[in-house]
Amino acid sequence: MSPYSLERDRGVTPRKYAEAGVKHFWRVEQGDDDLPVVYVYELDPATHTYTPTGIHHQKMSLSVPFPIDVDFSEIHRRGRR
Repeated sequence: MSPYSLERDRGVTPRKYAEAGVKHFWRVEQGDDDLPVVYVYELDPATHTYTPTGIHHQKMSLSVPFPIDVDFSEIHRRGRR
């Protein structure tokens, strides 16, 4: 990734989303094992900034903002067929 992309994805975009009142923000990056890594954030209403709520490597199971249960290795394996 270029330094511009990193700054945009990790700095500019979250700031803009928080200013717009987007309550949940996920950033997805490629991990060292080629599987996705999902960084999950929730908007703090008092500070209007994002608070990290989890980093998911192999699997992601959440109830907020909606129920989701994903096995990244299964997706990766199916995509290689």
